[in-house]
Amino acid sequence: MNIIETGIDGLLIIKPNVYGDSRGYFMESFKLNEFQDKVCNTVFVQDNESKSKFGVLRGLHFQKPPYVQAKLVRVLQGKVLDVAVDLRKNSDTFGKHFAVELSEENKLQFFIPRGFAHGFIVLSENAVFSYKVDNAYAPESEGGIRFDCPQLAIDWKIETDKLILSEKDRLLPELKNAYTFE
Repeated sequence: MNIIETGIDGLLIIKPNVYGDSRGYFMESFKLNEFQDKVCNTVFVQDNESKSKFGVLRGLHFQKPPYVQAKLVRVLQGKVLDVAVDLRKNSDTFGKHFAVELSEENKLQFFIPRGFAHGFIVLSENAVFSYKVDNAYAPESEGGIRFDCPQLAIDWKIETDKLILSEKDRLLPELKNAYTFE
């Protein structure tokens, strides 16, 4: 695996080694000892998967203490724009975001450490999105930031009138009123 820095501490793109031939390809999508050597000493406890259609925007979500989560995300089918926002108030990059395109073709993975909000938008007809988390999901610990927060100015790559959001995501606060991490 190759690690690509994003300019935000701890937020990493992981490019797996993919071995292809006329039959298809093989890759190790996750190997604990290599991940702990090159990324961090996190133990994932839950795998999640979602399928969404074009224009679906999920996010920007996070879990508050004591259920804060780090995530390792990837796309199994289709293409998404994946976004992480630094909510660590003592970070030099607080309030900054980073976006990366994840697809079944590029096979990139995105590691999002604890203290970040996370979301993605589907850019293909459909997308199957997979992610590992290092803490169990707890609905009472949910938090989030509005996708269209002017402080963040995220370019989601799709016109706003074509976005498909849950009502819950439409009601999330802007960054200035959101929870931040110590």
